[in-house]
Amino acid sequence: MTTATPSTAAFRSAGHGDTARIGVAISHGFTSTPASMRAWAEHLAGLGYAVNLPLLAGHGTHWTDMARSTWQQWYRDAENAYLELAGSCDAVFVAGLSMGGTLALRVAEHHPVAGVALVNPALTFADPRARFAPVLKHLVRSMPAIADDIKAPGVSEGAYDRTPVASVHELAKLFKDTVAGLPRVTAPTIVFRSTVDAVVPESSLDVLTAAIGARDLSVVALSNSYHVATMDNDAPMIFERSVDFFREHAHVPQS
Repeated sequence: MTTATPSTAAFRSAGHGDTARIGVAISHGFTSTPASMRAWAEHLAGLGYAVNLPLLAGHGTHWTDMARSTWQQWYRDAENAYLELAGSCDAVFVAGLSMGGTLALRVAEHHPVAGVALVNPALTFADPRARFAPVLKHLVRSMPAIADDIKAPGVSEGAYDRTPVASVHELAKLFKDTVAGLPRVTAPTIVFRSTVDAVVPESSLDVLTAAIGARDLSVVALSNSYHVATMDNDAPMIFERSVDFFREHAHVPQS
């Protein structure tokens, strides 16, 4: 098994200053790496937040490693990132992109998070072939990946160039489990949603808004970014608005 390169490695930062005891556990997406979330994580760390951005099981190496991983392992890594911060922080938020958003929601279903920040969260599939993954995985090991759905030129998230079909089946199971628990998500939630997204369909947002238990739910449209919006043209706005959200719900005075 190969090892993760520095650009795809996990990121951790201890808090400092007025926000030292506010944590943010961040999860990257399906077949991707922490590289897709690193700028957001570093922005928060620079403002003093305690940040934990793990490399999810089976990611950042080779797609065959991912094919042997399970959705429970991906969730374990996201949950552990939250728990590590919860041990030293007064308030911990969860955040994620795409499948990372799914994992953040599931953490919020099972733990008292301070809030949830999501970027193009995934709960449904755009590709109709995904429903056949339980059978297809025995016939076809992998398919071409949809990666680097980014409007800004020359930007790459470092994702796999192949998608393991077995992992699509695992993702479907994660979706089903997470959707069933959405009424338990009562923490304030902010969703950043790209108006053009080739990876996550609009039905994901429809499912989320229909089932989530949070009364405090806001959706922010991203008009100049595609799926990997944390690396795209609207990234500065995501960073700014999420900081406002964290400060408001952790009751930190505006500077």
